[in-house]
Amino acid sequence: MMKILTVLTYYRPHTSGLTIYAERLAEAFVRRGHEVTVLTSHFDPSTPAQEFRNGVKIVRAPVALRISKGVIMPTFGLLAWKYVAENDLIQLHLPQFDAPGFALRARLFGKVSILTYHCDLQLPGGFFNNLVNKVVDFQNSSAAAFANHIVTYTQDYADNSPFLSRYKHKLTPILPPVQLPPAPRGAIETLAGENQIFPEGRWPVIGMATRFASEKGVEILLEALPEILAKYPNAQVLFAGQHLNVMGEQAYFNRLSPIIRKFEESGHWKFLGNLKPEQMAAYYPNLDLLVVSSLNSTEAFGLVQIEAMLNNVPCVASALPGVRRPVQMTGMGLVTPIGDAKALADAVLQILNEPQKYRRDSAEIATVYDPDSIASEYEKLFEKLKKQNP
Repeated sequence: MMKILTVLTYYRPHTSGLTIYAERLAEAFVRRGHEVTVLTSHFDPSTPAQEFRNGVKIVRAPVALRISKGVIMPTFGLLAWKYVAENDLIQLHLPQFDAPGFALRARLFGKVSILTYHCDLQLPGGFFNNLVNKVVDFQNSSAAAFANHIVTYTQDYADNSPFLSRYKHKLTPILPPVQLPPAPRGAIETLAGENQIFPEGRWPVIGMATRFASEKGVEILLEALPEILAKYPNAQVLFAGQHLNVMGEQAYFNRLSPIIRKFEESGHWKFLGNLKPEQMAAYYPNLDLLVVSSLNSTEAFGLVQIEAMLNNVPCVASALPGVRRPVQMTGMGLVTPIGDAKALADAVLQILNEPQKYRRDSAEIATVYDPDSIASEYEKLFEKLKKQNP
């Protein structure tokens, strides 16, 4: 049994691929007999400062100030000394401004620290965001220098990341943990009825499951939609995920909302908002395919692709390093050039014309991404590092 400290800026109830990853892994460690503490920001005042959730202890530090997508937490340093000293292993989720301090403290206390590197941060252009990008890159580099090891999702992403390519000597790819609970009884049919899905009405149904953020390439799907509608005039996009008041993305939403409003009015686009895991389990079976049209390396994999594939839903993914790997590994979909709306439309139509060509054994996929299997891979790495750092 190990005492594991997991550190990241945002944890539940914030929803992103990074927080979902951290939550699944932390809870898998608990199931496997480890003691896990998550240290994060108290970004949502309605949540308790401390709580246990599914066996994981969550400690939230007060937030004094928000800067872009980050937060300033004056007491975080003091909490770092306390919790690094109390735990055996420190797992840091990057990008994270505070990571170097934790990795350095781990060195001073003789503890093993691992960075789980989720993506290269690329904020939209502008003087301030460019400055933030440089600061985060410096902080990530400092953390990497102090940490014992780095984990990323795929070798494909590592080979193409300017940051990770500098640390090949201490890097291990481990696939992300992916699981969904069973859909509640009748929930799949209820969602279909609420959205007039085939056979009663809309078909085909195209999914997009993400935060409404500039790196996600929502405009690429919007540009592709007219060509899709020319062949399938009843097609509908169901967008699952936060679309209102996304931190740092208001200008992006305002720019695209007039286009989306026209598709909403004609019944071809619908926002479902943030869905809980059991609601996502009802969402995917209602899709004919899922689109991941991300534009830059802020997206490193796209966990939603595996969630869709577990429900026999094929995917169209952009050719970003890492993001293209789920489709390439499973054959469940097509990869298209980054930012190419015409290629996206063609791929969607190709899958809709031959859906059976892109079906695979979902049970086999589930085994590969099972959180307990992923936690086991981490445990092997932990033991190896502990032997190197007695």
